[in-house]
Amino acid sequence: MGAATNGGAASAGLDKLFDEPAGAGLSDDDKSKDAFFVKIAEVAEAMVARHGKDFAMGTLVLSARFLAENKPLIKRKDGEGGNDNAAKPK
Repeated sequence: MGAATNGGAASAGLDKLFDEPAGAGLSDDDKSKDAFFVKIAEVAEAMVARHGKDFAMGTLVLSARFLAENKPLIKRKDGEGGNDNAAKPK
């Protein structure tokens, strides 16, 4: 029993989370995080559809590792693309 079984308490909590209307009682910061989560989910679904689950998981795990190690996720030439104007965490 527990979180590993279908219908466990953890699953019920997630169901409640996703059943709530988008943005219900959330701060602007939480709404922004939710929007990014949706974008990541859409990209992940596209990767699975095109290249399979193993590729998608590997890509997301490698991205998380690079973030943890403060490595750049992509190589850019100076002044090319990126989110230079994005708000940085304090």
